[in-house]
Amino acid sequence: MPLSTHRRLALSATLIAALAGGLAPATAASAAPAAPTETAAPSPDMDGVTAALNAAMVNGAPGAMARFTGPDGVRTRTVGVRDRVSGAAMDTRARFRIGSVSKTFSSVVLLQLVDEGRLELDAPVNRYLPGLLPDDRITVRHLLTHRSGLADYTEAMFAKTVPGFEAVRNRVFTYQELVDLSLAEPRTTEPGLAYKYSNANFVVVGMLIENATGTPVAKQYERRIIRPLKLRHTSYVHPETRIKGAHVRGYLHPDEEGSPLVDSTEQTASWAQTAGAVISDPADLNTFTTALMRGRLLSPRMLDAMTTVTPTDATQTRFYGLGLRRYDLSCGTQVYGHTGTVQGFYTYAFATRDGRRALSAMANTSNRGAANTALGGTLEAAFCGKRTAPAASSTRAPRTLTTLPAEADLPERR
Repeated sequence: MPLSTHRRLALSATLIAALAGGLAPATAASAAPAAPTETAAPSPDMDGVTAALNAAMVNGAPGAMARFTGPDGVRTRTVGVRDRVSGAAMDTRARFRIGSVSKTFSSVVLLQLVDEGRLELDAPVNRYLPGLLPDDRITVRHLLTHRSGLADYTEAMFAKTVPGFEAVRNRVFTYQELVDLSLAEPRTTEPGLAYKYSNANFVVVGMLIENATGTPVAKQYERRIIRPLKLRHTSYVHPETRIKGAHVRGYLHPDEEGSPLVDSTEQTASWAQTAGAVISDPADLNTFTTALMRGRLLSPRMLDAMTTVTPTDATQTRFYGLGLRRYDLSCGTQVYGHTGTVQGFYTYAFATRDGRRALSAMANTSNRGAANTALGGTLEAAFCGKRTAPAASSTRAPRTLTTLPAEADLPERR
């Protein structure tokens, strides 16, 4: 037998033996690494989820809802009404404005463009949009991490909540007009120095997307996220004011105690655009966050960059990556996603890093920080399960739901 043939047979026998023994041949270096998995994940405490929704109602929301997906299927909870006039009950099949959860959609599109070589994360924004910003040190990454120093124009725009909203409810802004509003204010930090949340960052992200693709951002959301994931109830209809189909009506709290709620459902959301104008429903949001965490939307390199986070406060439980929040819950579980605020709606959309569990929750009010904080309690209940009392011999205190104030995506006057 020729020596070369003998070697081929020997190598084949070795490979067969390895496979029979449970070993797998090495994969290509470019293969996506497996996402971290969680062991013995607790069952969601749906009674606790309901309690958090009810607490949001006690604090001023006409209604609230949550949808949890996990290995054991889908669980939903609703309380209150989605329409105060008709009395229609809250419904998890209804659409609503997701506010700053839109930032994660925008980040996914931009990071896909980075993977395609059309943009670089650490390149100056002014390389792609010459002369737009007054500082060449501001990079694309600084926008996605809220470390650009660009002032949040919504602070002045909504200094008086209802009058500010009514002034822009039907107005259509250009990106440039919103950037100019930001640049009229002092910058908040040197580029890259510190985290300071600003909607202006994601307005510029929208400009980068449209400049790089030559098409409206709505088409990029559709082509890169909505169609591939079959998100049938997700849309970006700026500047159309209506929410089509079955939807939740949003109610804005005035700054003055005792004043009636303002129905804020119909609006252009032009003041937000790529920072907060997407419309969706709980099922689509769960699909989006789980697909993102499972690597269906981004390459391993980009997903790793997106989930590389830094603290946003002194608690060491809240972090920000690239258009993505991470919350470290009291049971040790880490969840990734985003919070959302737009007039009349608070939203939470989060998933575990392995994408096996996800929660979307919404309360149909805003400018009521206590309602937002209460709604955040759904995360602890859903991902950490029921609280257990310590054993009699233990001195360890029982786990309690977070009482940290909700992070504000818009100015909160109440």
